[in-house]
Formats: sequence, C-alpha cells, structure tokens
Amino acid sequence: MGVYKPPFTITNEILSYVSSISEKIGRISATSNLESKPHLRRNNRIKSIHSSLKIEANSLSLGQVRDVINGKTVLGEQKEIQEVKNAYAAYEKISEINPYNIRDLKKFHGIMTKYVVEESGDFRRGEEGVFNGDQCIFMAPPSRFVPQLMDELFDWMKEAQNSVHPLILSSVFHYEFVFIHPFSDGNGRMARLWHTAILSKWKPIFEFIPIESQIEKFQEEYYDAIAKCHLDGASTIFIEFMLSQIDKILDDISIQISEDNGQLSEYIKKLLDVMEYDIPYTSNSLMEKLGLKSKEGFRRNYLRPAVDMNLIRMTIPDKPNSRNQRYVKI
Repeated sequence: MGVYKPPFTITNEILSYVSSISEKIGRISATSNLESKPHLRRNNRIKSIHSSLKIEANSLSLGQVRDVINGKTVLGEQKEIQEVKNAYAAYEKISEINPYNIRDLKKFHGIMTKYVVEESGDFRRGEEGVFNGDQCIFMAPPSRFVPQLMDELFDWMKEAQNSVHPLILSSVFHYEFVFIHPFSDGNGRMARLWHTAILSKWKPIFEFIPIESQIEKFQEEYYDAIAKCHLDGASTIFIEFMLSQIDKILDDISIQISEDNGQLSEYIKKLLDVMEYDIPYTSNSLMEKLGLKSKEGFRRNYLRPAVDMNLIRMTIPDKPNSRNQRYVKI
C-alpha cells in the first residue's frame, strides 16, 4: 500500500509566495546575521510565545509574558503563567526537534502542557472539536483513528521532505495536524511550534521569526481558512493563507533589522525609547515625554513614520483622527 498523500493543489499563488519568501529570506540572511542579535531573537521569541498562547485565550499581556520569562513575579492565573513557562521551555529547545519524528512530537507536547493537561505527552482518548471561541468549526476524527492518522501524516512527511518545498510541507502539516487534533489540549500551540520547527530545519533564521504573531493578528482569517479547507477536503487555501502571512512578516523583520542596524531616523529612535510595551499613549502624552510643542512636526517626523514601519500601532486604526486614539509600541 502506498503512503497516504494529503490532498492539496500547488497554485500559481503558492509558487509566487514561495519565490517571494525565498528571496526575502536570502536578503535578510545576506544583510544581517539575526543569530548574532540576541535582543532581537529574544524579543521575537517572546512575541511568538505571547501570540501563540493568546490565540488559545491566554489573557497575559506581552509585558507579563516577558516578565514570566525573565523570572519576575507576575499577578495572574497560575495556569496561564505555567503555560508561558512551558511554551518558553519548548521554544528554547526548538533546534533539538526532529520534526519528522513522532516521538519528538509527543515529547514536546509533554513540555508544552506540563502541569496543565492530564494527557500530557499522549494522544487523546476522548472526542474533540475545533473551536474558535464558542463556535465549533468541526469535529475531529474519532480518537481510535488518531494513532494511525498521525503515523500516515509522519510517513508522508518523511517521504515528501525531498520533493515538496518546506514552505508548502510545513503548511500542509499544520492543517492536517489541526484536522486530526491528536491531543486533548495544546493542538494549536503544537501545530504552530512544529510549523516553525520544520521551517527552521530548512533555514535556521525561522527559529527567530514570530510567525505566530502574524497568525494572531489575522486569527479570524486563520480559522476561516481551516474551515474552508475542511469543506474542500484539501489544504490549498490554508497553504495560501500561511504563505501570505509568512511573506508579510518577513517585511516586518527587514524593518526590525534595519532599525537595529541604525537605519532608523533619530526621531523614531527617540519615540520608541520613551514608550514601554503594552501601554497605550495619547499623542499629547508622547509629545510631552519628548518635550515637543509642534503637533504637525511630531506627526510628520515621529508618529507617521513609526506607524508606517509597523513599529507602533493605533488602537483605533479605522479612525486615525479619533480623539480616543492611542498608540502602542509593538
């Protein structure tokens, strides 16, 4: 009997994204050694962990996640704090993962769900559905089929790794994994961790690219793509969605690196220096911190360029001139 082949079609859009992403990764690797920038790597890892947990309804802010990882005391639900510690332990070992080994998958599920899930490191024994909030997107296959479905998926991956591009293979795995839903809890977190692990085997730089934060920004579209693929019986739409998000986040990474290489204006650097993460500021409070009087000069030299470069975001992006507008450092 041949190896199971997950159904998907390689469209022109997918090929175009693969080409664009490969080009951007080449450019980033050539202009900067991200591995030698520990603060950027750490910031991106914290963003990955915060976003992946936030998708699963963990309420801790980026600042609180940063504090937990830095060993500071954080007031919060014990389970949520433990989830951060677990995710950090898993992401710190990402380079040790063999993404084509099912034993590694179970081992890392054990790390990711330590103390918070009963069936930690084991496939589920009950029935599960995939939910977006309270809405059930679909019911997962019965638990008795899980071991066989996972074996088939990993057998396909091992065979396909030499013929299917890692960008496509990792997206197919992500969708199929979410569809099988092999664990009682932690499936979304594991799918995103494994996606990153597959890509970082192809290009190590992916270990420090927070794809999870991009998914979190487009969470509705993420679940929508999964639901559409379920109806289609193929993962094509999900592959296109994931590649479009990876393509977008590489633009952010390029800006981040150019900022780090000193290519940002002194104005933007000063603005970022006076802002703390997770705190919404009014434009007046920022002007006060910077000691500025001219509103137009502040907007032209500081605010607009920082928003355009995706270094700060507006709390009400649909109404840029709203009197309730606030600005948050990303």
